[in-house]
Amino acid sequence: MSDDDWFERALREGADGETDADDADPDEREQRDDGETDGSPESDAVADPAYEPSEDSPESGAGGVGEPLSFDDRAPFDGDDDRFDGDDDPFSTDFATAFENAPMPDAGGGLGGAQSDDEFGFGPDPGESEPPAFDDEELDSDIDRIDIGIEGLDDMILGGVPERSLMVTIGSAGTGKTTFGLQFLRKALEDGDSGVYITLEESRERILDTADEKGWEFSKHEAEGRLAVVDLDPVEMANSLSSIRNDLPRLVEEFGADRLVLDSVSLLEMMYDHPSKRRSEVFNFTRSLKDAGVTTMLTSEADQSNPYVSRHGIVEYLSDAVFVLQYVRNDDFRETRLAIEIQKIRDANHSRETKPYELTNEGISVYQQANIF
Repeated sequence: MSDDDWFERALREGADGETDADDADPDEREQRDDGETDGSPESDAVADPAYEPSEDSPESGAGGVGEPLSFDDRAPFDGDDDRFDGDDDPFSTDFATAFENAPMPDAGGGLGGAQSDDEFGFGPDPGESEPPAFDDEELDSDIDRIDIGIEGLDDMILGGVPERSLMVTIGSAGTGKTTFGLQFLRKALEDGDSGVYITLEESRERILDTADEKGWEFSKHEAEGRLAVVDLDPVEMANSLSSIRNDLPRLVEEFGADRLVLDSVSLLEMMYDHPSKRRSEVFNFTRSLKDAGVTTMLTSEADQSNPYVSRHGIVEYLSDAVFVLQYVRNDDFRETRLAIEIQKIRDANHSRETKPYELTNEGISVYQQANIF
């Protein structure tokens, strides 16, 4: 099996609902869920200087993005050799047949309720009978447009986001980036479309359980062949990013995916130690997503010193739309609130106000009629 096939088998397993995650070593799964990866300062892999590899961690080689790690006990990596040797790549997983037998999309449904502005504790701005208005003239355009699928936020985007856009949601821990991505994908599934969710942070089972708990029936949609949830290790994805870029447009077209989510691009960026390498790899990867013709949502960690920019300051310049999730604290620190801002959407009119939102078990609701304080 060629070294270009491992990603294809991973996506097949996501689409078919099969995984060997339960057979994986618990310590390995725990490290993976915590975002820990192996690497060496001599390679382009794993840029986190605070990480110290354990005694059992394989050493990363010099050159390129580093030697790949060997995961003998978990799919989709079943190679016998833990080093590259010509065509004997340890990433010998077959990703090509990921969506061969996926059925045509069926309709799905069910939309959870949301609390009102008064229940959330926000009211109209004193002295104003209506919220501040923005340019509500929709663009005269033939571009097909879609809704994000988040109540209140879609009202802030007049006419919807152009299809096949590349979007990014930026936020610090706990602001709801993963929920944002799941809700974005849920909208496609409810409309009878198909989607792919690639996670570099959580296990496939965790993503399905999270969505099912919210009543979004991701497991059902996966069984119907309209959803593929794929969990990948960021180190292995970085080491095989070239083949993934080449295969992704074809596989998305074969599966018939209308929306794709990658959670999160920050972990992929961390695999490259040199800024120039990081920028070129992320640029080429985002370009492959645009070539795939699928509407894509990336999630990204916010910079620690500036909540309005991503951790490495790259993806917002490559994206067609940028959403910023952040904490807002008033002067007396009695209450912390969440707020969303639309930084940009190409070819669309949108509000530039910062609006509060609530993160509940039913998902994200943006309160367009309310103000922060």
